Parts: sequence; C-alpha cells; structure tokens
Amino acid sequence: MAEQGQEQRPAQRDPEKRDAGAVSEFVERFASQLVDAGMPRMPSRVFACLLASDSGVLTSAELGERLQVSPAAVSGAVRYLSQVNMVGREREPGSRRDRYRVHSDQWYEALTRRDSVITRWEATLRDGVESLGETSPAGHRIGETLAFFEFIQGELAGMMERWRNHRDQLRAGAKES
Repeated sequence: MAEQGQEQRPAQRDPEKRDAGAVSEFVERFASQLVDAGMPRMPSRVFACLLASDSGVLTSAELGERLQVSPAAVSGAVRYLSQVNMVGREREPGSRRDRYRVHSDQWYEALTRRDSVITRWEATLRDGVESLGETSPAGHRIGETLAFFEFIQGELAGMMERWRNHRDQLRAGAKES
C-alpha cells in the first residue's frame, strides 16, 4: 500500500507477457476517441499505436503489421502526424528505412502550437469587432468570443508552467523507482 501523499503506480508488465489483444483494443479505443475529437481516423490509429509501443518508435512496416493496414495508409497517416508535429521521422541507423517517433511531450507541443493559433484568432476577432462595431449584436458576440480566447491565452501560460513542474516531478519519481 502506498504511503499517504504518494501515488501508487501500477505494476510494470513484462512486454513479452502483455495481452496483445488488450493492447490492440486500447489502441483502437483511444484512436476512436481521437477521431471523435476531430483527428482523422488513420492518423489517430498510427498515433495511438506509437504511443502504446514501449520505445515510441516504429517503422512503417511495423505500424502496418500492428494495425493490419497498407503501407500507403501508414504513409498518409505519418505525413499528417508529421505536419502537426505529433511524430518525427528519423533514419534507422545503417539503413534507408525511416522510423517514426512519437514526441515525448506531444500534448505539450500541441497546446503550445495552439497558443500561436489563438493569437492569430485574437487578431482577426479584434478586426471583426472593429469592422462590425462593438455595440452591434454581431460585434458584441465576436467581442465575447475574443474575450474568451484572451482568457484562455492568459490561463494557458500558467497551466503549461504548472504542467512542466508536475511532469518533472513525475519523471523524477519514475527514475527513483
């Protein structure tokens, strides 16, 4: 039993003894949730598969085999994931084969990129309020939308700093185990 104030960690499983069906079910379930959130289906499956691999690195052939999909499907998915900086491409040492690596801080990176998108939206929304007039119904609605994104932008910086501190504590605890 964990001492008070300490998080109890799940027992580590030997990768050789994992239930491949349960892992596949997790990959498909998480991919489905990513699809529900707006990510295309095949990139969702590839991302979840990479995330569920111990190394976080797989070749196109390994991804195709695990997901039972064609090389073309894997290629399109990793192209999408590369464009949104959720995976990186690297050369397998001594080979011409590419490997795909899920970024260790993919969620942090995705939110950080969102920060620049929000900044652009804010500028456009300010122009919209000015164009429509802040007292018009449309100008008021756009002004409220602008206020929402300004609020989110202000909270995001503090939240990301708290996350980095929390992540560092998690990593330090994992090294001690």
